[in-house]
Amino acid sequence: MAIFTVVAGARPNFMKIAPIIHAFQKKQASGKDLHYRLVHTGQHYDKKMSGDFFEQLNIPEPDANLGGGGGTQAEQTAAIMIAFEKELMENRPDLVIVVGDVTSTLACSIAAKKLGIDVAHVEGGIRSGDLSMPEEINRMVTDSITDHFFTTSEIANTNLRKAGVPEEKIHFVGNTMIDTLKAQMPRFKKPEGEVFNTLEPQNYFVMTMHRPANVDQENSLKAMIDAILEGTGGLPIVFPVHPRTAKNLQNLGINATNLHLVEPLGYLEFNYLVKNAKGVITDSGGVTEETSVMNVPCVTLRDNTERAETIHLGTNELVGTDPKKLKPYLDKIMAGEWKQYQGIPLWDGKTAERIVDILEAQYA
Repeated sequence: MAIFTVVAGARPNFMKIAPIIHAFQKKQASGKDLHYRLVHTGQHYDKKMSGDFFEQLNIPEPDANLGGGGGTQAEQTAAIMIAFEKELMENRPDLVIVVGDVTSTLACSIAAKKLGIDVAHVEGGIRSGDLSMPEEINRMVTDSITDHFFTTSEIANTNLRKAGVPEEKIHFVGNTMIDTLKAQMPRFKKPEGEVFNTLEPQNYFVMTMHRPANVDQENSLKAMIDAILEGTGGLPIVFPVHPRTAKNLQNLGINATNLHLVEPLGYLEFNYLVKNAKGVITDSGGVTEETSVMNVPCVTLRDNTERAETIHLGTNELVGTDPKKLKPYLDKIMAGEWKQYQGIPLWDGKTAERIVDILEAQYA
């Protein structure tokens, strides 16, 4: 019998663990003696940020919720490590599976290794090279103690080899977020509300911004919003916005009639909007993966990316954080002259099955 603990903590994690859970369930249904325990660290703890995702992605209720949300990064890391150590001592698995690059990823991998438990990192090896991003530190520390790396791209494989990771620890399997995207696409649904009823397919933009570099400095936020409004030709812009960012925008007096600030959306509703958009403006890494596979033009308001394959083979372009550089990219989208998705190897919807097959071979 093999026992695995699957960890999720923040919103992006749920899309990544859902297909892994489903692959475990499929193995169990075929009579395999594989057991998993789902642990929610509670890093994102409000309904919109976590509860909806369990329902929409058909993930079972977690076996444990560690309640590790809130506080500074250090406080959150410490709270999750303390609670997860206790969880592991009471329910010791053969392997802990962490995904992505959030605080929970780092905290749970350290707690597991200190108890002598193997760690698998789904989405291992990706790098932005930017140590000002907490996520980059989380990736580097997690990868320094990981036993199995499940990678999304050849770029990630190369990063790990350069760091001296032995070949037998690197498993190039693809992207579980794309498993979720492909499985859920037929279920995408238009969000409810007057704003969404007025949108015409391919005739509006979707925008997401959450990184402190973009939203916490009022002057640069205003300059970027002004550049976006100028470059999108008066088309509607839907911006699911964090309350803190909404407050910053109100302080700046930005209230253009075509800029629609809306509450955070569920997975099925948000990706419905993305799939039907003329283009997406974002500073999120995960969104660039989804837009690429859906062949939707995407511009990233960052100076670096840990997902370079979305630029080389996908529909993403790295614009940077200077608002003056944005217009030529938006002009290209408006003119319908954007590059097309080329296909990224192994982003085929079968990544989780490959992961669980490897784990079964190693541990069962």
